[in-house]
Amino acid sequence: MAPGSPAARRRAAPRLLAALLGLHVFAIALALEVSVGKTNTVTALNNSNVLLPCTFTTCIGFQDLVFTWYFNSTELIYHGKIKNKATEPTPIWHNPRVEFVGSTTKKDNNISIVLNGVEFSDAGKYTCHVKNPKEKNAQHNATIFLTVVHKMVETDNTVTLIIVGVVGGLIGLLILFMLIKRVVLFIIKKTQDGK
Repeated sequence: MAPGSPAARRRAAPRLLAALLGLHVFAIALALEVSVGKTNTVTALNNSNVLLPCTFTTCIGFQDLVFTWYFNSTELIYHGKIKNKATEPTPIWHNPRVEFVGSTTKKDNNISIVLNGVEFSDAGKYTCHVKNPKEKNAQHNATIFLTVVHKMVETDNTVTLIIVGVVGGLIGLLILFMLIKRVVLFIIKKTQDGK
């Protein structure tokens, strides 16, 4: 069978597909990831300062990485660049009320910002966008939603704590009852075996 024959190409097709899938999985493993933490919502008191967290990870490092923060997808509020892992970010432009508080020379690549003097009009969607030229200009972003309130409301967890306490107590009593039953049955069995 000739190497270029149709039968040879059909047999080679699964190997080629497997190789391409392997490359795809490899590309995903090298992907840039951006995160705003465990929750994507933040509540701030009017006229306070609020931290908007953002970190990124990359498997192959970064060089001349660019990061931006947007308000409601269109308004640029912070634009920065990071030369490499050994240097801190350099601000290119930022809103006067925005302060960079992250660091990329430590363990995590933190590109968080603080929004000072929060107003009700600041409520909305904040997007942290990262572009890494070292990963063929891979780009990724993460979004956090800010809610601004007039007064922080303290949540009363008394009812929840009572319910959890009662359920826990009932489960404890059930386990104790089952344990006593086992001991009594064991004693009865040993007494009957002894007769």
